[in-house]
Amino acid sequence: MLKIFRYLKSSIVSLLLIVGLLVIQAACDLALPDYTSKIVNIGIQQGGIENAAATVITEKTYDNLMLFLDDSKKEYLYNYYDLLETKDYSKYKEYSLLKKENLYKLNTNDKDIKENISDILEVPLMIDYLFKTGKIKEYGFPIPEDVDAYQLLSTLDEKTIKTTLGEMDSKLKEMPESIITSSAIIALKAEYEEIGLNTSKIQTNYILVSGAKMIFISLIIMIDALLIGFFGAKLAGKLGKTLREKVFTKVVSFSKTEMKKFGTASLITRTTNDIQQIQQIVVFLMRVVIYAPIIAVGGIIKTTSKSGSMGWIIFGAVCALFVVLLALFAFVMPKFKMLQKLIDKLNLVAREILNGIPVIRAFNNEKHEENRFADANKTLNKVELFVSRVMALMMPLMSLLMYVVCIAIVWKGAYEINAGTMQVGDIMAYIQYAMQIIFSFLMIGVMSIMLPRAIVSANRILKVLEEEPTIKNPKKIKKFNKNKTGVVEFKNVCFRYPDAMEDVITDVNFKALPGTTTAFIGSTGSGKSTLINLIPRFYDVTEGSILIDGVNIKDVNVKDLRKKIGYIPQKGMLFSGTISSNIKYGNDKLKPEEMIKASKIAQADEFVKKLDDKYESSISQGGTNVSGGQRQRLSIARAIAVNPDIYIFDDSFSALDFKTDAKLRKELSKITKKSTVFIVAQRISTILNADQIVVLNEGNVVGIGKHNELMKNCEVYKEIALSQLSEEELSNVKE
Repeated sequence: MLKIFRYLKSSIVSLLLIVGLLVIQAACDLALPDYTSKIVNIGIQQGGIENAAATVITEKTYDNLMLFLDDSKKEYLYNYYDLLETKDYSKYKEYSLLKKENLYKLNTNDKDIKENISDILEVPLMIDYLFKTGKIKEYGFPIPEDVDAYQLLSTLDEKTIKTTLGEMDSKLKEMPESIITSSAIIALKAEYEEIGLNTSKIQTNYILVSGAKMIFISLIIMIDALLIGFFGAKLAGKLGKTLREKVFTKVVSFSKTEMKKFGTASLITRTTNDIQQIQQIVVFLMRVVIYAPIIAVGGIIKTTSKSGSMGWIIFGAVCALFVVLLALFAFVMPKFKMLQKLIDKLNLVAREILNGIPVIRAFNNEKHEENRFADANKTLNKVELFVSRVMALMMPLMSLLMYVVCIAIVWKGAYEINAGTMQVGDIMAYIQYAMQIIFSFLMIGVMSIMLPRAIVSANRILKVLEEEPTIKNPKKIKKFNKNKTGVVEFKNVCFRYPDAMEDVITDVNFKALPGTTTAFIGSTGSGKSTLINLIPRFYDVTEGSILIDGVNIKDVNVKDLRKKIGYIPQKGMLFSGTISSNIKYGNDKLKPEEMIKASKIAQADEFVKKLDDKYESSISQGGTNVSGGQRQRLSIARAIAVNPDIYIFDDSFSALDFKTDAKLRKELSKITKKSTVFIVAQRISTILNADQIVVLNEGNVVGIGKHNELMKNCEVYKEIALSQLSEEELSNVKE
């Protein structure tokens, strides 16, 4: 799978953008639960007052607070509080109490300084609140009825005050921090109301501002997700395009050996379905690898900071999640390996049936083929259903796990709130972080289930890309001898198909010269087509060598070799397009008059002229809208248009009637006077006048010579000839 990532080099910009956007999205997702917590804890429970750093406080309360602070803390506060006198009321009309009393106002907005001031004032504000409410008695400071606490405190000597306050402080330290904070906020809220501030407005403003921030963060997440989707789709599309191009280019370079090894149906599946699997997993993989760990680690850090005592819930949930995923993984993994092979099989059956429809109908065998397709389809459907059902089971199990975690957090959180160690907002944030952590591990788990199928697809693609073609150019390329044109020589040529036990061509030796026709004949399976397929290097000889113009064909560039050859296959293969595009297939610079000339020689011009659009008439895929004989004639015209040094006719006249065959041969003889012609034939009449006839029997050459020579000294040739023509017809053949 890692080897696939090297094809992402061209998309490095998109990749980096996705990484950056995922980091931003993860940071925003982790920020939202904090705002939820603050809205509940600060906005609702604390009335919008963030901490005990009073922005404004009465002079009387300020002096009272100083009684509970040491000199260093007093000095620190002196630096950040300014005295507002009653004469300053015109500047601060929002403080109605300033008409009667002096106030102290905080002169800084620095967040860290405010936090320090809050830490200093929390306990004094709480003590002040206890004094004012008379609850100070509960902390070992008895106050007589109708006596002002601070008046009583002022009558005590310094030692007694320190002792009393020390005892109170030790008792306060035993209290949870959240209770001290909430008590300080209550005291501060009462102070603000006394000064004349609108505490309801403070609360509303805090909630609205926090809500606006949450909406803004949500918008960032939405825009971020859209951009990730855009760049992800762009990256996936480019990767798919690159892989398809690489696979197709590789397949085009394959010889018949590699094509047989992989199979056409499998190569189509690899180019389509397998690459789609890679596209899907690569984008998902990048998202999970970057996003999920940030969310998981960030969520764990956040939950630990909220309450370390509930960490066991998260740990237990993650363990349960992995148990579920491992169980699912054990069931699904073997099936994923089967899926791609079953898709290959379905494609193979469908392709075979569609290609063979005429034969199927001719033998009334539609039902059998329908059942064969249904069996392949049913097997694939059965495996896909199993995988889908197992995957579908995952979501209910995950939902159940999440609900159990929520219940556990609420249950444990209730005790924490009751003990004063947590607030309601913290519980809400904890639940959200827990869901994020579980979801991130769920994404990793889903990836681990999707990954095996993608790995199978990646390996299938890589096998194609890493397959070394058996037909390839040599390291040191030789050039053809310009003084010779079309001299072909077979020297001790043997050939064996890959993985075969024995040779199908054995020790073949002959020489073909320009201006001559060499014909091959023999019984079915004797190796005629195999032999001539060795000339354009559709296969490579196993032993011996084939020389063209004195140069071993293995030592020249494959393209240079095939430029010298005009190949007409046994089955005339046409491509979708027009008649013109098919004739010009090997020579796109062909002039119209040259195209018509090639068509006339191939005896195709006669039927082309009868078509409405003439040479611009459309040809369907495979040439299915023209007859077999017309396909063969157009294939011959295509080879003639190349003007090659060597012509190879692989039983290319079999679909022609005798009259057309005769005309075609007569015209061909005019243009092949300087070319070397090879003909594979089944009909003896086709090759009677060949310059040399090579007779094959089970891969061995059993005779080479002209017709009359072979009739005298080659029994195999004589048997074939007599099976097709009478002795009288054969004896009339001229030397």
